[in-house]
Amino acid sequence: MPSLSGMGLSMDRHRAESPAGRVLAFDVGGANLKAADGRGRVHAETFALWRRRDELAGRLTAIAAAWRPERIVATMTGEIADCFPDRAAGVAAIVAALQSAAGAVEADLGIYLVDGRLVAPEVALATPRAAAASNWHVLARLAAAAAECDDGLLIDVGSTTTDILLLDRQGARPSATDDAGRMASGELVYTGIERTPLAALVRSLPLAGRRRPLAAEYYASSQDAWLLLGGIPENGASGDTADGRPATREGARVRLAHQVLVEPAEVSLDEATLAAERPAAVQVRLVAGAIRRVLARGHRSPERVIVSGHGAVLAKRALERAGIFAPAVDLEERLGGALSRAAPAHALALVALGELR
Repeated sequence: MPSLSGMGLSMDRHRAESPAGRVLAFDVGGANLKAADGRGRVHAETFALWRRRDELAGRLTAIAAAWRPERIVATMTGEIADCFPDRAAGVAAIVAALQSAAGAVEADLGIYLVDGRLVAPEVALATPRAAAASNWHVLARLAAAAAECDDGLLIDVGSTTTDILLLDRQGARPSATDDAGRMASGELVYTGIERTPLAALVRSLPLAGRRRPLAAEYYASSQDAWLLLGGIPENGASGDTADGRPATREGARVRLAHQVLVEPAEVSLDEATLAAERPAAVQVRLVAGAIRRVLARGHRSPERVIVSGHGAVLAKRALERAGIFAPAVDLEERLGGALSRAAPAHALALVALGELR
């Protein structure tokens, strides 16, 4: 990746100004909280905002207290969580929680908008649709710096969603900036490497000697398919799974059996692994189709592809299926796994430090 230090950063009169100092950048999602300082420090934790909205201010404050920043900046996607009646209410609640954290550590606060500005909280509250779902935009700025070309493509596969964006040297070239418009265009695909329910992908699985229908229940997820296939690493310490048990291949085998209402003892690890190929292939087809739609709007093949997020295995398979063989830059390989998973927060910290256009 090219050096990001020394890059210019356009300023805005509405921007929450402060010396660069120590920065803490938050990415407040509906299922995860992520933070970075632009200097390699990163934090990520599972946080079910739709269940724990009243705990948000406390968690943000605890992270901020440990980091002691001079400035806090934030982007968000959690405003769409169904604990909020609409996006404006979600933005207001998240901004209030951020203000509480910033006040507790006496830090300035800036909110990132989808037009690329960092603004004071009052501006974000007055323009909630510009503050909503903004993390993809700042990630695209980091991807553009890595791509260094006029016709790039970003594929970011996270736990819940996939972003597909055309890039130039400045950042994203989106066809829409809101979630509904981006989903309609193919730039936002609601499928991810961990949280997509298997029942949303396939109606049946070849398991325990026959093709079996899936229960319309959240017994297993895409995480289990990719664990079984070796596409994502096991994590015996993590209970962020459909049943709250460890994120291991053995756990995935059991969850797959539950999904088709078969006793786990009747399903071998090899059978479960074979069955996992089907939902994984469906995700690959979904993302590949969206890649083709997005590229058709650009009318040319990309010079370089940037792959981001911890679902790189899905992104790479989808690119191959879509027939895209441009040189690829994997942000996980460049940044390391932890930073790549929190890449929007890392990118936002670099923006706040004046090191990323």
